[in-house]
Amino acid sequence: MEDPVAALVFYVVFLFSTTLHEACHAWAAKRGGDLTAYHGGQVSIDPMPHIKREPFGMVFLPILTVIISGWPFGFASAPYDPHWARANPRRAAWMSLAGPAANLGLILLAALTIRIGITLEVFYPPHQINFAAITASEVSDFWSGAGYLLGVFFSLNLVLFILNMFPIPPLDGSGAVPLLLSPGAADRWRNFVNQPMLGWIGIIIAWQVFDEIFMPLFFGAVHLLYPEMNYR
Repeated sequence: MEDPVAALVFYVVFLFSTTLHEACHAWAAKRGGDLTAYHGGQVSIDPMPHIKREPFGMVFLPILTVIISGWPFGFASAPYDPHWARANPRRAAWMSLAGPAANLGLILLAALTIRIGITLEVFYPPHQINFAAITASEVSDFWSGAGYLLGVFFSLNLVLFILNMFPIPPLDGSGAVPLLLSPGAADRWRNFVNQPMLGWIGIIIAWQVFDEIFMPLFFGAVHLLYPEMNYR
């Protein structure tokens, strides 16, 4: 990314969004009776406990990838007790959904703020849409910067939400699948997805298919934000 300010904005939004994602996993586990992440300090929107757990995925890799490609790519994790998860499959499944739910909440908050800004005539739908240019302003540099920040929040959290909802390990969607299965089938599913090599295979699959899945959903989300516009 040629613009260092844009790179910094992307990384800060990634850091905050990922921290909230993992904090919600940890909070849901605590509510369900597993205190593992709570004792590790992960029930917090302070990024430091999450960075200490995954310094490579939370700092080095996302900074490197946002500089090289313009997109921050990284990872984090909240610890949980696998014995608790086996004994409480539905609670564990809801814990898996709590992280993507946090990203969905940030998408909706960004969208609501943009629509309020349009009502107040500080934002307007741009002529063309791209990943960060979700809304525009000609009122002042401050409002232009605020619109850019909201666009990054909207798009980056949409990425995190969609990606993590893939029902393949190690992504959160695979942990939520037992909600749709009988107890016996859920046990077989967990035994299947806990095989060590499946995590790497899942990442490769998600990487290969993500663009084709994301772009239609991205324009669908933009259409919901701006039903009066026709972006392609």
